[in-house]
Amino acid sequence: MSASPVSPAIAQHNAPAARSSSHSLSPSLEAVKTERPASHTDSNVERDPSRYPSAKRSLLEKSKIVAGWNARRPHGVLHIAKRRKIAHPACDTCGVTLTRPFACLRCSSTGCWFGGHISQHLHESGHQFCMDVKSGSVFCSSCDDFVYEPLLEHTFSSTTLAAEEKATKFQSREPFQAWVPSDKDKAALQEMSGLPCQGRRGLLNLGQTCFLNVILQSFIHNPLLRNFFLSDKHNSKLCKTKDCTCCEMDTLFSEVFSEDTNPYGPISFLATTWRASSELSGYAQQDAHEFFISALNQIHTTSRGSTNVSCICIIHSTFAGQLQSDVKCERCGNVTSTIDPMLDISLELKTKSGEVATGENTLATCLKKFTQPEKLGSKEYSCAKCGKASHDASKRLSIKKLPPVLSFQFKRFEHKSSAQKIDTFVRFPATLNMAPYTTLVMSMKDKENGYTGPEALYEYDLFAVICHEGQIDNGHYTNYARCQDEWYRFDDDKVTHSNLGAVLGSTAYMCFYVKRHLDYKPYVIPSYILTRETELEKEKEREREKEAALAARKKEVEKEVEDELLATV
Repeated sequence: MSASPVSPAIAQHNAPAARSSSHSLSPSLEAVKTERPASHTDSNVERDPSRYPSAKRSLLEKSKIVAGWNARRPHGVLHIAKRRKIAHPACDTCGVTLTRPFACLRCSSTGCWFGGHISQHLHESGHQFCMDVKSGSVFCSSCDDFVYEPLLEHTFSSTTLAAEEKATKFQSREPFQAWVPSDKDKAALQEMSGLPCQGRRGLLNLGQTCFLNVILQSFIHNPLLRNFFLSDKHNSKLCKTKDCTCCEMDTLFSEVFSEDTNPYGPISFLATTWRASSELSGYAQQDAHEFFISALNQIHTTSRGSTNVSCICIIHSTFAGQLQSDVKCERCGNVTSTIDPMLDISLELKTKSGEVATGENTLATCLKKFTQPEKLGSKEYSCAKCGKASHDASKRLSIKKLPPVLSFQFKRFEHKSSAQKIDTFVRFPATLNMAPYTTLVMSMKDKENGYTGPEALYEYDLFAVICHEGQIDNGHYTNYARCQDEWYRFDDDKVTHSNLGAVLGSTAYMCFYVKRHLDYKPYVIPSYILTRETELEKEKEREREKEAALAARKKEVEKEVEDELLATV
């Protein structure tokens, strides 16, 4: 991903306790504020520590220390016992190891929350604030509640981000820079008028097209696709490509993010899909995952500058990752590695024996099974080092490169001797850490001091879930999607408010996760833009040459006419 002015993070902020207050720290900090009459919550002021009073400056400095310690502590230690010994402090009162420590913002004390020891410390010492080290939530002893302070939140997040970027230099990660509008941007923004829109709009069922509606809803609530098409990166009114799926996406986002709240019928999108994919044409029931893959391919094909290798179109910038396959010969130990592109991950719900797995099925167990070594047959592998077919060889998959958006499909439908559906429940989390399934982490499991980077490199947040209700031959697709911090259920044209509990309790067919912190790389102008600019320059040069030739010819004609007139006289 290249650096973008639009912040991609859509992570939820979960307070450590059930109760939370929406008021600011202003009344509490007002007591220590003596030098500046302006509000301390003003995020636009210069963040110069010398302009803040000493007590407030001390709070900011301590929050930086807490955030920096949390970001730099060894999350990436692979051995559990060593991680527990190194990474977590203990409560100063009861000595319990703290997986989620609270730190006083006046002294070096740490304590447990549920045991009440950190709040006890605040009351006994007269100190006012403590901070949840993991989330940055601030608790005020005077208010006896969690409070919101924009300046402390900014300090915590910026310090955490700086520490994470410093710890991931081995991945050539570009430091994040907030978008600052240029004069051209400011002028353009002044001419624009805002439209009241919700970004939540039902889609009409056009005749067993629920499979299409749920995938389109997942596209609509995908933050990277949303930012791309709402930024006018593909203008359907200027595009001249026939049956362009990118134009259909542009129209879809324009309709959903409009003032109209009535259900929208994606008729042209369906017609374009029929023309582009004959296997999906007609009013028969279709598989949502098949349409998902088809739509990705069509968007990629109709994107400007799309290529077959190292493509930087919106689809590959959003969904593309890399799978590494390692085949090991047990005779000589030779390992042959191949890397393949991936747009999604399909997970088995059955064991190797062909039976549905008993016990609790989770996304984590499916991923563990996906990345476990499996034995290969004698005819499936021939070792290049031994020079003969090996009867003892194993193959293991791992994720070489994590994409910004992860899409999972659970293989619920079987089409062997008879079509059937697997209805087993699969538990999946709201937040997902993909570190255990990456090539980097797997390759360092045997190393004592392996460091795989901060957790932020691997953390994902759930933003959409697709469910299939009923049987394989007469079922119906619905989906859940997150709009800001609220969950909604989409059943074709019906949109109802929901909650995270209902989402996590649903029988998922597909799940979509977005990376909490995207990896930025130095901005590179796309090759198709460079080619277009070069062609424009050549065209202008040809026009100038043509105009110069016409001017020279005109002078010659005028000279000939003048000579003829003089000869006549």
